[in-house]
Amino acid sequence: MTQTQKADKDFQIGPMSILQDALNNHNQVLISCRNNKKLLGFIKAYDRHMNLILENVKEMWTELPRKGKGKCIAVTQDRFLPKLFVRGDCIIVVVAKPVKKNDK
Repeated sequence: MTQTQKADKDFQIGPMSILQDALNNHNQVLISCRNNKKLLGFIKAYDRHMNLILENVKEMWTELPRKGKGKCIAVTQDRFLPKLFVRGDCIIVVVAKPVKKNDK
């Protein structure tokens, strides 16, 4: 088996198959990043280093207010990004968003 054939097989049945399936079927993925942020979006392109180009991304994170009087309540923030490049070494986990049968 050549190097190219091995790489193609890894993209079809290995861990990278999640990215390939999401790209081919235009399904959303949920990505957990090292900076404690979550990204929910569609994969436009990726490479073997898991660098990703995402579209229609919702970035989500939790902020704790500055120390002050009273209770500290965590606040969840989010923002929309039309396009985003994510470097592969920032990614902890990629989860394929399940598609409901009614959605298809």
